[in-house]
Amino acid sequence: MALRVCARLLRESALISSRAARSARQESTSWFLTAGNPACSRGGRSGLNFTPACFITSEAFLNTLLKGKEGEASSSLYREPASVPPDSGEQLSLLLKNPDQPENSKVLKVSIIGSPNAGKSTLSNQLLGKKVFAVSKKVHTTRTRALGVLTEDDTQIILLDTPGLTSLSKVKRHHLEKSLLVDPWNTVAEADLVVVLVDVADRWARHRLDFEVLKCLTQHANIPAILVLNKVDMLKTKDRLLDITAELTCGIVNGRKMRVRPVIKPPRAEKRLQRHSESSLEEENSEPEGSSDSISLLSKEQLKALKGQQGWPHFKDVFMLSSVDREDVDTLKSYFKAAAKPGSWQYHSEVLTDQSPEVICTNIVREKLLENLPQEVPYSMTQSIELWQDGEEGDLNISMKLHVKKESQMKMVIGTAGQMVARMAREASEDLSRVFLREVKLKLSVKVKK
Repeated sequence: MALRVCARLLRESALISSRAARSARQESTSWFLTAGNPACSRGGRSGLNFTPACFITSEAFLNTLLKGKEGEASSSLYREPASVPPDSGEQLSLLLKNPDQPENSKVLKVSIIGSPNAGKSTLSNQLLGKKVFAVSKKVHTTRTRALGVLTEDDTQIILLDTPGLTSLSKVKRHHLEKSLLVDPWNTVAEADLVVVLVDVADRWARHRLDFEVLKCLTQHANIPAILVLNKVDMLKTKDRLLDITAELTCGIVNGRKMRVRPVIKPPRAEKRLQRHSESSLEEENSEPEGSSDSISLLSKEQLKALKGQQGWPHFKDVFMLSSVDREDVDTLKSYFKAAAKPGSWQYHSEVLTDQSPEVICTNIVREKLLENLPQEVPYSMTQSIELWQDGEEGDLNISMKLHVKKESQMKMVIGTAGQMVARMAREASEDLSRVFLREVKLKLSVKVKK
């Protein structure tokens, strides 16, 4: 009896705590930093009150978001994220299937761009609820444009995950695919909304937008864009976020000036930042004349003006979040749903991505190669699928061959007593099982190219 009473008291106290936390969250959410308002004080408090996605300029969206949160809490309906059929024929049939169009359907195409390794694929995976895009700490994990489809209620959000924007000189220097140069530009042209993702944990890149990003935004200035500051959980001093925001937006968000108290930086830090900015500009100036002619339609005068520009003054909204935090990502997802416009769905609600199962498998394996092998090895490797077959017990058997250039590389891939290649196969199998919703048995073998 005593145990039952204690258990009941604990449940009631947990419920009260949960309600109090939700109330506190909504109170702090209503105190978003708004362009044109004092940034660091309200009701006698000082400093930055940091909350997920804590810089939103639209009061109308804020009200919609809060109402949506209450509606979600009261609703018991939940749509399980779609999955990818392990058979390429089934996936193709699904892509060609007529959309199951609801009444008052809405749609939004979102292009996510940014520098390499900013976290674009991680954010896309979190929005979709399943890992369909490869993720690695090394740059250029995403090599071509990929599409993800998020369907909830009457809204379909099409996520266009792109390779990191890079320059022609870097593509030539590192012998990278041309898709890394072309795909991001083509993707932005078809978007309804552009998300510019910036890694605020990168102290050298967070104080100015990449030159290629600025070029892309300038050429597509008619498409609404928002700034998303990612990896804020890795930033020790959160008050720096305001200064970073002011720098990357030129102090203007949604057409209004921000008022942010400047932070006095140590002289050494300013010198290091200045040297890094100068070296970046020198690299941009060293690119061959006409290197962007095939992609960029900007004049020489526009390009010259952009080289002295630190940020973009036409962002509609700014979000500060961590792409691995579920609550942060849900806030951004709600923003997309609120921004969606009436229109016909392009895909059936069961579609998760336009990638074939074989492409997903190849990308996931490359992710493991990038994560576990030395810097130069994975980029010089190629992969080929030799077997893709249903097992007798409903599992999926896959055999993939990894082609390396040297014997020394083969030894690194295999590892001591085959431990390295076995570990990569096991990790990739686990990821693929979650995508295909069946057990996957993946076998990796290594061969030297002749």
